[in-house]
Amino acid sequence: MARHTALITAGELLGQLAQVRVVDCSHDLGDTFAGARQYAEGHIPGAVHAHLDEHLSGAKTGTNGRHPLPEAGALVRWLGAQGVAFGAPVVAYDRSGGMYAARLWWLLRWLGHRQVRVLDGGWQAWVAACGAVSTEAPRHEAMVFEAPVTHDHLWVDARFVERNLHSRDALLVDARGAERYAGTVEPIDPRAGHIPGAVNRPFTDNLGPDGHFKPADLLATEWRAVLGAHRGDAVVAQCGSGVTACHNLLAMEIADLPMGRLYAGSWSEWCADPRRPIAAGRD
Repeated sequence: MARHTALITAGELLGQLAQVRVVDCSHDLGDTFAGARQYAEGHIPGAVHAHLDEHLSGAKTGTNGRHPLPEAGALVRWLGAQGVAFGAPVVAYDRSGGMYAARLWWLLRWLGHRQVRVLDGGWQAWVAACGAVSTEAPRHEAMVFEAPVTHDHLWVDARFVERNLHSRDALLVDARGAERYAGTVEPIDPRAGHIPGAVNRPFTDNLGPDGHFKPADLLATEWRAVLGAHRGDAVVAQCGSGVTACHNLLAMEIADLPMGRLYAGSWSEWCADPRRPIAAGRD
């Protein structure tokens, strides 16, 4: 998929605002109320707020990771209540380089909804473009989001990853920072390290210094170096809890590489079982 179909610029959104449904995905893993506060203080006019824990994740069991996939029916009902019709254009944004907006992008693709783009540069780009700012919660007419069956071939579970320890058919790509991948620090989960065989591509490497995604040709070059002899569709993207891994999948989409899969439970699920092996250092 070409770059313009996965991303939208602030300038483009200014001209299309009346034709799209905008979703503010702002969040902070260290302060789960921060996104709602930021949204209340100012958001793109007409935007609704999606909370990572409440709307874009499912129920936690203690063994399925910190942000398990939401139940499809619950997500569909929430989308409809926000005035999102299946197939209608959606734009997702956040204040963190797209790390949370990419989660909604992936979830909508999982539901078969392809008309979704991420605002390149997020809220900061909108403000820099002199876009209007609203503090009012919109009232959208509820819709029936009639999604077809979920595209479950887009994600894998822990059993797949366990089998892959031996087969190495898939290439696990860890989107966490280098220190967390190496196991030298672990501020969130109970065990440090990474899944054996995984390679590291921090999601922040997809962005330039200005907080925008790097050009598609540069992303393609960098991602081909990560892939080596593997095809893009051999990638299983993972991170701490299945959120920033979506950023890597989005970057691959921008680079026009075949769609990889998401390990939804990611490190937080993997390390919850002490029987599962872990690795440390730089593989």
